[in-house]
Amino acid sequence: MNSQTKPVDRRVIKTKKAIRIAFAKLLSKKDLNDITVSDIASLADINRKTFYNYYSGIYMVIDEIENDIVQTFSSVIGEINFNEEMENPYSIFEKLTAIINTDMDFYSHLFSLNANTKILLKIVTLLKNKTKDAVISQTNIDEAVADHTLTFIFSGMFAVYQSWFNSDRSQSIEEISELISDLCLNGIKAIRR
Repeated sequence: MNSQTKPVDRRVIKTKKAIRIAFAKLLSKKDLNDITVSDIASLADINRKTFYNYYSGIYMVIDEIENDIVQTFSSVIGEINFNEEMENPYSIFEKLTAIINTDMDFYSHLFSLNANTKILLKIVTLLKNKTKDAVISQTNIDEAVADHTLTFIFSGMFAVYQSWFNSDRSQSIEEISELISDLCLNGIKAIRR
């Protein structure tokens, strides 16, 4: 028997992406408890049966979104050499910005002002913990200091991205990432130029 895994059909990828984007759009407008499978199916332009071919319910969509986001960001975080990059953290934010740029529509809805903050908080916490593990293993920073610092950085970073997604976006996301990087490296002095 062939032990190789079968490649995923592009139609499956397209349908699941439509479901995820529909869910994120709805989440930006409604409370999580008010979102139904029918809402998602209608917005994704599929029927409920198609939804249930891929997911057992809304919470399975949430779990998949959270896991995919954390896995994507974690793989980037795992490649960062924090001893080198702490002197110029912009390259870290550049990598994170590149992830957001891969699916701007999805992240735009996820970061919407009305989006369920519990999901974003869970993602921030998971990413902070992954980063903390990497930082502690590569540097001599105290764990408590790393925890407080990364809580500040990730909470602030996500708040700034959320604010940008809800603005007129007159600045590019790259400019926003550079600002976050400057603030992380130089504090409030960075904006007093």
